[in-house]
Formats: sequence, structure tokens, C-alpha cells
Amino acid sequence: MPATWIFLIVLAIAAIGYVLGRSRALASASGDSRNLHSLPSYYGSHVALYVAVPSLLLFGLWLVVQPILIERHVQTLIPEASYQNQGELNLLMSDVHRIASGLDFAVDYGALGAQQALDLDTDTSDIRAILASVGVALGSDVSTQTLDAAKRYRALSATGDIFRSIAVLALALAGLGFAVIKTNRDFRARNAVERVILSLLILAASLAILTTVGIVLSLVFNTIEFFKLYPALDFFFGTTWSPSFGGGSQLGILPLFWGTFYISLIALAVAVPIGLFAAIYTSEYASPKVRSMAKPLLEILAGIPTIVYGLFALLTVGPGLMAVFGPNGGLGWMQGGTAVMTAGLVMGVMLIPFVSSLSDDIINSVPQSLRDGSLGLGATKSETIKQVVLPAALPGIVGAILLAASRAIGETMIVVLGAGAAARLSMNPFDAMTTVTAKIVSQLTGDADFASPEALVAFALGMTLFVITLGLNIFALWIVRKYREQYE
Repeated sequence: MPATWIFLIVLAIAAIGYVLGRSRALASASGDSRNLHSLPSYYGSHVALYVAVPSLLLFGLWLVVQPILIERHVQTLIPEASYQNQGELNLLMSDVHRIASGLDFAVDYGALGAQQALDLDTDTSDIRAILASVGVALGSDVSTQTLDAAKRYRALSATGDIFRSIAVLALALAGLGFAVIKTNRDFRARNAVERVILSLLILAASLAILTTVGIVLSLVFNTIEFFKLYPALDFFFGTTWSPSFGGGSQLGILPLFWGTFYISLIALAVAVPIGLFAAIYTSEYASPKVRSMAKPLLEILAGIPTIVYGLFALLTVGPGLMAVFGPNGGLGWMQGGTAVMTAGLVMGVMLIPFVSSLSDDIINSVPQSLRDGSLGLGATKSETIKQVVLPAALPGIVGAILLAASRAIGETMIVVLGAGAAARLSMNPFDAMTTVTAKIVSQLTGDADFASPEALVAFALGMTLFVITLGLNIFALWIVRKYREQYE
């Protein structure tokens, strides 16, 4: 049974449980809700939660665990002589997944019987011909063992799906029966529902924390594996970035870090003054009508996809800068449309709403009594803003700027399209450079061999970015605490 159907059936059973629980509670109270401990809706919600929560948790856990177990089992069916490293095994498993999907499609299409798809003795040439008839072409390098592994993968997946359907629906029905039996007028349904909701909130918070821990651990372990293969000193202090999957790579991070820092600096130089001045105007000077129009228009910039900004940098800003700073413009500083300045300017435009919107909200949160006191002492409006409002709002403004900085450091598409792919150390903002994030993408693009330093370096780059952004957050927290104590 498809996963969507299972989900919808569980929701339908939960809805039925809500009606049954509410009706049973009212029936036990002779139809008078005043005789109930809790409101009737709590009794219905109690039954619905007992149906939905355990079954959907099992459903989600099954969806995660089943593919992992099947993958490990099917990998044992592929002879070790067929591959030399983990990367080649990953390629073979990709073929297994593709063939298994093709078998499913062939069964649905009617070109292959379900039993024939599961039969390991089916002639290999017949399977190839049938798959080709539904658009799944297999190369000559796909072995019989791979085909058998694909059929085994499909068989185990089908069996697992059947057991999943039975287990999830049985648990939903068991929860329905158990909760309905417990329902009576003396049952403390509100307390039970609140306990379940509290448990769900704790689970949600725990999942968020565990996800963060998992991300950090995955970076840490793969970074350790990288430094087992490549010297840490050469990585952190090397000035050449020249990866080569054939060997002899030079993986110095300094050119990438310099490009990241340079582009982010130009972006912040554009976004911070424009965004801060826009926030001061909309919060202190603009009329309510102007503010109601200007702020949403600024925030629209945050909703534009970064690929659109990248195309804007490539097709508009780059050629525009070339017309002024290129050889034809007379200055000759710029040799191509992709440059640090191109990406920095466009990224700065993208970051304006991050600074302006947050700073506007923070400035508006400054107590009006501070403004009134300053104006009452004879200060002008501009003096009040400069000497009272902005210092009081400084912790939040710093947080907004550092949020924009973190966003700039992690940007990829604008850099790929606007700054180029050259890893170099240069002070010229009109040279093409690249960043850490762009190289993470390039190193993991394609069928990467995760046993090689050229692929594992992506995790070391990610760990470096994580440490940098963590340092920015710690610095922001220190600034916020220092000035908050001063103005509270």
C-alpha cells in the first residue's frame, strides 16, 4: 500500500476516533456536558491522539529504517570483486536502485508480471529487453549479479511495505480501541491530552537538537577522516587550491577563505548602510502610509530566489561593470564579467532586507520614553536618533548585521554565477574568485569517492564554515549582553 494511502487512512481513523470519543463521553454523562470532567472536545482529541501519534511515529520510523536495512542486505549480494572502493559500490547501488524502479514501472505498465519481476531465475536478456521497452536502458557493464540484487531489493521493499501497512494500521486500530474503552465521564481527558501535547513538544525540541548534533557529528567524523589523508597544516595554511582526483592535489583553504571574506565584506559594505538608513527612515521619519508601502517592498527582496540574483549578476551587473571598468571602458581593471565586485554588489542587494527589516523592528521596540526624555532636554530629532535610539537598539542591530554576514558567508548560487570559479589570493576586487561554499558544491558534484581526500575536503570546508559562523554568533551574543546591561 502506498505511503500516502496509509497516512490518509490513519487520519481517517483518527477522525472517526474523535467522533466516537466525544459521543461516548457524552453518552456516559447522559448527554449533559456539565457532568463531564473535561470538555467533550478533549475526549475526542484524546482518542484521536491515541490513534494518530503512535501509528504515525511508527510509520515515520519505518520509512527511515527500512531502506537502510534493505540497502545493507542487498550490498552483501554484490561480489566484492565487482568493486574496489566505496565509490564504485555506490555506483553499483545506483544501478540497483535504477533497475528496481524500472521493474516497478514495468509491472505497472504491464510489460512485466509481478511474479516474473520477483523471480530470480528470470532470463537476464529478457529483463533487459523488457526494461528497454519502458525506457530503462542498461549498459553492457551491468552484470547478472546487479540485476539479481535489484530484483532482491524490489522484493524486500515490497515485503517491507506490506508489513509496514499491517503494523501501522493495526497500531492505529489498537489505539482507537484502547482510548475508546478508557473514555467515560470521570476520565481526566484534558490532563491526558495536555500530557500528550507536552510530550510532542518535547519530542519536537529534541529532534531539532538531535538534528543539529547529527549534522555536527557528521562533519566532525568526515573531517577527521580527511585529516588522516591530508596534512592539516597544508589545508589551513596552503595558498594553492588545485584538487585532482588522480592524485597530487593541493587543498589549501586560504584562497577560498579569502574569496569568501572579500565577497562578504563588499556585500556588507552595500547592505549595512543602505539597510540601516532605510530602517531609520521607515521607523523614525516616514509617515504611516509611506512605511506601510516601503517596508513590504524592501522585504520582497528577501523572497527572490538566489538563482535569480545569480542570473542578475551574470547578465546585468557583470556586463555593466565591464562597460565601466573593463578594457573597452578605458580603465582595464576588469577582465571578465565574473568578479568579486559583481557577486558582492548583488549579494549586498539581497542582504538589504535582512538588515533593514530586523533593524526597523528593533528600533521601533526602543521605549518611547527615551525619545521623549531626549527631546524634552532640548535635543533635536537627529541627535535623539544618533545618541539615544541607535545606542539603545545597538544589540539588535549588531545581531541583524551578523545574521546578514552569516547569510553572505553561506551563499552559493550568486558566487557561482557572479564571481567565477578561480581560487586565488588577490586584492583586486575586479578579479574572479570563488568561495568555500562554491567549492563544497563542486567537490561533491557527480559520483564522488568518499574515500578520497578530494571528496572528504568538502566536509573539512563545511566544518571550517561552521566554526566561523559559531564564532560570529558568540561575538554577537557578547555584544548583545554588554549593551543590554547598559540600557536596561
